[in-house]
Amino acid sequence: MHQGEGNPMYRMRRWVVRHARAFEILYDGFEPVLKALAPLVARLGHQRLERPVAAVERVIKGLLFDCQMCGHCVLSATGMACPMNCPKRLRNGPCGGVRPDGGCEVKPEMRCVWVEAWEGSRRMRHGDRIQVVQLPVDAAEQGRSTWLKVMRGEHAREVSGIHEVR
Repeated sequence: MHQGEGNPMYRMRRWVVRHARAFEILYDGFEPVLKALAPLVARLGHQRLERPVAAVERVIKGLLFDCQMCGHCVLSATGMACPMNCPKRLRNGPCGGVRPDGGCEVKPEMRCVWVEAWEGSRRMRHGDRIQVVQLPVDAAEQGRSTWLKVMRGEHAREVSGIHEVR
């Protein structure tokens, strides 16, 4: 896990959260491209493409969001802050140990991921998605591509408290 102001990935993820609305717009433009590629990807085979697509996704999302590739991406619901950067791996808000300065109770040199998530969500048009309870992560999905799930129409989003498949 990356932490501390001196780490470039940490600084980048903080910058992205400050510009969460721009990244929401970017994703809203990227998702239709993924869906348009679905027929081609289906022809080539999802299984065959899993490793290369996941590798590209890991690099891009890693650089921008310090993504941990849990296979259940919820950046659009967490202000563009990857909740898997929480040392306690919490998916639904802070642990209650947030320091008065917004620092993490476990790693004081790091800002609480959930303080960042809340701040990022306030900048987003669909910022209320942060209030929806996220399902636990299935460890079998670790390292898998969420982009391929979007292409297959399997990427589940929690919207208004109901499980919606997009």
